[in-house]
Amino acid sequence: MAKDLAKIARDKKIAYFLISFVDLFGVLRAKLVPAAAIGPMQRDGATFAGFATHLDLTPADPDVFAIPDPDSLIQLPWQPELGWLAADPYIHGQPIDHAPRIVLKRALAAAQKLGYRMKTGVEAEFFVINPDASAIADGADRQAKPCYDQAALLRRYDLLRAINDAMLALGWGPYQTDHEDANGQFEMNWTYDDSLVTADRHVFFKFMVKQLAERHGLRATFMPKPFMSLTGNGCHTHVSVWSKTGDRNLFHDAKGELGLSTLGYQFMAGILHHGAALSALFTPTVNSFKRINAAPTLSGATWSPNSITYGGNNRTHMVRIPDAGRFELRLIDGAANPYLLQAGVLAGGLDGIVHQRDPGKRLDVNMYEDGHKLKNIRKLPLNLLDALRAFEGSAMLRDRLGAGFVDSYLKLRMAEWQDYMRHLTEWERERTLDV
Repeated sequence: MAKDLAKIARDKKIAYFLISFVDLFGVLRAKLVPAAAIGPMQRDGATFAGFATHLDLTPADPDVFAIPDPDSLIQLPWQPELGWLAADPYIHGQPIDHAPRIVLKRALAAAQKLGYRMKTGVEAEFFVINPDASAIADGADRQAKPCYDQAALLRRYDLLRAINDAMLALGWGPYQTDHEDANGQFEMNWTYDDSLVTADRHVFFKFMVKQLAERHGLRATFMPKPFMSLTGNGCHTHVSVWSKTGDRNLFHDAKGELGLSTLGYQFMAGILHHGAALSALFTPTVNSFKRINAAPTLSGATWSPNSITYGGNNRTHMVRIPDAGRFELRLIDGAANPYLLQAGVLAGGLDGIVHQRDPGKRLDVNMYEDGHKLKNIRKLPLNLLDALRAFEGSAMLRDRLGAGFVDSYLKLRMAEWQDYMRHLTEWERERTLDV
C-alpha cells in the first residue's frame, strides 16, 4: 500500500475514521471505524447494505464494500482525533458501475486517454437557518438587497471563521467569504483543483458546514430553494481543461475571443448542446426547478438561468465567461451530487470537443429583461420530469457515463418524482376545491 492508514493514524494521533461514500442522491453515508481496525478496512472495505441507501440495489443483493481512498484523507481540524475518507463501493470485488465517485473516475480516465485533465472550482451557497428550519437564523438580516452586507456578515463571524480556519488548516486556499443575495445566505470560495479533488472537497465542505453550524446552535442548508421569496442556493462551477500533465491551460488563448480557446468554446458548446439532459444532474430535485424557473425575488433577480445560452461577463446566462481561460456554469444548484456534477460537465464537454461543436454567437443581452425577445432560444426544463425525459433520451450520456448508471439514476429519480406526485398541496386545494 502506497499509504498505510494504520501508520498515518499513529503518526497523526487519529483515533477513528469515517469511511464514507456518496449515493446517487448525494447523501453522505459512513461507518465509524476505530484506528485499530483500519488495516483490514483499507484492504477489504467497510460493509454496507446497499438497498438501505440511494443505490440501485435490492435487499437480496450482497454486501457493499466501501474501499477508502487514502489520498482523500482529511483529518477534521475541529476534531483531530477523527479522519474522514472518501470511499468507492464494490460488490464481489468489482466497482459498482452506478456509484457516483466511480462514475466520475471512469469519466476522468476517458479524458486522460484523450490527453485532457479537467480542473474546477465550485461556489457552494448555503443558508444559515434556525434548527427547526422555520426561518433564517438572523432576525436582523432584513435588507431588500442584503448581498455583501457587512453587518450581517459579521453577525455570523464566529461560524464563518470556524469554517475558514478549517479550510486554511487543510490547505485548501480559501480566499473570500461573502453574504449572498438572499437574507441568511452565504458563499465561501476556495482554490480550484483537479475535478476529483474538488468533488471530494465539495462533499466534505457540505458536511463540515452542517457540522460546524450545529456546534454553533444553528442549521445550514444547501437546498436549492428553501424560501420562495429569496434567491436560491446555486453551486456555480468554474471549468478549465489542462494538458495531461496539468501544466498548461488548454482553454487559455490570449488571441481568442474573451481569452478562450477554440477547444474551450467546443467544450462549452457540448454542455450547451446537452443542457436539457444535463439538467437532470445539475438541477436534480423537484425543488431545483423552483430556483431556475422562479419569479424575481425580493432582491430583484433570481441570479439563475432559465435558458440555454452563454454570454461574456454576464450573470443572466447559463454560461458566463468571466475571465480568460475558463468559463462559469450557473445552472448547477446546491442539491447537485458533487461527483455527478463533475462527471456531467466532463461528459458534455468532451462530446463538444469530439464533435467540434460550435456554441454559436455570444449573446450580450440581459436575459431577464430581453430574453423573451430572442427567437430560437432553447429553454431549460420546467420541472424534474422534463429533465429526466431528456436525460433518458441522451445517447451521449449513456455512452460517456455508462448505460448502467443512466438506468439506475433514472429509476431512482423517477420513483422520487412519482412520490412527489402522490402528495397533495394546499395550493391545489385552495384553487380546486370549488371548481
